[in-house]
Amino acid sequence: MPTFKQFPLADTAEGLTEADILSWHVKPGDTVTVNQIVVEIETAKAAVELPIPWAGVVTELHVEPGQTVEVGTPILTIDVDPGGAAAPAPAAAAPAAASAPAEEEEMKPLVGYGSKAVVTQRRARKGAAPAAAVAAPAPVAPAPVAPAPVAPAAPAPRGGYVPLAKPPVRKLAKELGVDLHALTGTADGGVITRDDVHKAANGSAPAAAAASTVDSGYDPATRERRVPIKGVRKMTAAAMVQSAYTAPHVTEFLTIDVTPMMEFREKLKKSREFAGVKVTPLTFAAKAVCLAAKRTPDINAVWDEAAQEIVYKDYVHLGIAAATPRGLIVPKVRDADSLSLKELAGALTALTEVARQGKTSPADMANGTITITNVGVFGVDTGTPIINPGESAILCLGAIKDQPWVVDGEIKVRKVLQLSLSFDHRVVDGQQGSEFLADVGALLADPAMAITY
Repeated sequence: MPTFKQFPLADTAEGLTEADILSWHVKPGDTVTVNQIVVEIETAKAAVELPIPWAGVVTELHVEPGQTVEVGTPILTIDVDPGGAAAPAPAAAAPAAASAPAEEEEMKPLVGYGSKAVVTQRRARKGAAPAAAVAAPAPVAPAPVAPAPVAPAAPAPRGGYVPLAKPPVRKLAKELGVDLHALTGTADGGVITRDDVHKAANGSAPAAAAASTVDSGYDPATRERRVPIKGVRKMTAAAMVQSAYTAPHVTEFLTIDVTPMMEFREKLKKSREFAGVKVTPLTFAAKAVCLAAKRTPDINAVWDEAAQEIVYKDYVHLGIAAATPRGLIVPKVRDADSLSLKELAGALTALTEVARQGKTSPADMANGTITITNVGVFGVDTGTPIINPGESAILCLGAIKDQPWVVDGEIKVRKVLQLSLSFDHRVVDGQQGSEFLADVGALLADPAMAITY
């Protein structure tokens, strides 16, 4: 007999409470296998593809792309015994008492989820129907039936139209000033391609039938556009507010001549060992931070308010602030202090590529110890960065520019870089912060100093 199971939105082992549905990889009537990817979601930290733990036939999708769904909410129904006889299907509405313990089915962790189990029975979302209303079975007349519709968790945003496009395409659209809501995708499933964006930039792309000024959030009367705060932007804002109002920030600045570093970089490009390796100023800064942190362990420690302890880390999980199509994220290079300069260069290149594709996993953004942010790539001289929660310091790299500099009593044109360091004054005193910044500056001004550390 048919056996219907509901696939709930799982907590992807990161303690989050909700996620946005980006796109479905299946439709009603499709046959799926165990661990097949069925949906892509966007959490407050990353875009994640979810596999289904059962094989069977998809009977219904309960939410539309663009909707925000709480963890535990059923998002898909599957018939795991499609060849069986008729059987009662999950009802759209049933008394709360019908939600018996037998229906409280534990869903085993999906591939890549960790060990946390998810239970389909859960508290009702505020303002929505109780969980039992979408999970409890109800008797029906004996006849072949399909699962009854389940009420969507929330109305689809912006008039129901959500543009489907991969992160690189979204980035391209942003760079060219193209509104994806105004396009109709030409790829399978209505996905917008790079060619669609280029045509739109040239004024030759077809407009999306579902798009309108209402869909895009733009109000002609006020000449304003409103965009919901969610995903990475929401998480970043909450983290920055928490940090700014919890850790007493102190920021120090240092200007250095990095001409020797840039000359050394050119030498490495010509060496056999570094052939094909992308070595950037960020690579040197990453190595300098790891070396300097060993001499000033306070900078790599963290204030534990709950335990009333300062936790000193004997490793460096180096965070690299990255601007991506999904917003600001901070993926980590694990045990960066154990890597050589060449290994660091490779790790940074891989990290950047994954971040640009929007595929950085939540695990890759957790448990950092210190962070580097590079505003120099935007031509900015310096800044006063906010410390990431759970860390005690963040180093900011400015743009490297040709400037007059006094060398041996003479003014010469040199490659000059400004550094700024923000640190938590509960953990790091002015002396330790100054010593760390001076060490980083000395290593960047003369990479040969590394042999003395």
